[in-house]
Amino acid sequence: MFYRENGQFKTSYKADEQIFPIRQDRIAILALLVVAFLVVPFAASEYLLRAILIPFLILSLAALGLNILVGYCGQISLGTGAFMAVGAYAAYNFQVRIEGMPLVASLLLGGVCATAVGVLFGIPSLRIKGLYLAVATLAAQFFVDWAFLRISWFTNDSSSGSVNVAKLQAFGLPIESPLQKYLFCLIFVSVFALLAKNLVRGAIGREWMAMRDMDVAASVIGIRPVYAKLTAFAVSSFIVGVAGALWGFVHLSSWEPAAFNINRSFDLLFMVIIGGLGSIMGSFFGAAFIVVLPIVLDNMPYWFGIPIDTALASHLTFMIFGALIVFFLIVEPHGLARLWSVGKEKLRLWPFPH
Repeated sequence: MFYRENGQFKTSYKADEQIFPIRQDRIAILALLVVAFLVVPFAASEYLLRAILIPFLILSLAALGLNILVGYCGQISLGTGAFMAVGAYAAYNFQVRIEGMPLVASLLLGGVCATAVGVLFGIPSLRIKGLYLAVATLAAQFFVDWAFLRISWFTNDSSSGSVNVAKLQAFGLPIESPLQKYLFCLIFVSVFALLAKNLVRGAIGREWMAMRDMDVAASVIGIRPVYAKLTAFAVSSFIVGVAGALWGFVHLSSWEPAAFNINRSFDLLFMVIIGGLGSIMGSFFGAAFIVVLPIVLDNMPYWFGIPIDTALASHLTFMIFGALIVFFLIVEPHGLARLWSVGKEKLRLWPFPH
């Protein structure tokens, strides 16, 4: 009754093709942004910002980049952690080797370097696909791990192999407290989510989806597989590289190659699959599921005053978490975003579900 299109007339093609054609969606997104920018900074504790919201935002951005490649273009990748590492280390080198380099420029240039590496390892996608492509991208993970461990130039000749950044500032404003870091990440995620949404709605996004659905038919109708696949790798790697730079600079402040190991790649792939392939909103759902749910399960026995051993609680968290993943994939293989869209469709018809 409250989620209806009655009386919302479209009088132009531009109005019909806007990102949120339904007024209720526009109001909901605006309210969400108001809460994120104005309410959360005053209501959230330092622990909530540091341990939950900042990792959630950065991993949502990384999942968004991976979703462009896997969900929209259909190219399986297991090297996302490697591209995050390239973005983080490249941004670090720009920051320490160029005097006065702005932080935002360093982060974006880190994404550009990740783009170059992503395109390089995306070249095999022109000949192979499926699990073979997954193995090829997995090679990127192993190669990047080896390079950052063995080539000391990348770590500015650090004897321990770890690097650290401090006294961050952007546009003359310090980025040191959890609140400042949260707002900084939130701005990046909002801008990149808007850009990604417009990309997938445009001509290049339709080319990616055509390659995903049937690459032979796409090439027959004039879509160039080389251009479509490599642009998907480029855009995905750029977003993932920026997310990796944010993860190192803003969240960790001090890191080593183990921070971007293969487990990070698997986590991001799980986020995309659970959240929903080919959905911008699904990237956020998947990140919330992977980041927030384990913390909730860990603390639930203490909230209800249940005496339980710490080791047993940790094992129960993994068991319940795995069972929930299986459950959601059985109930809706297309991810949480599909459940969200089905719910919206039912609301548009309620209370007359005919």
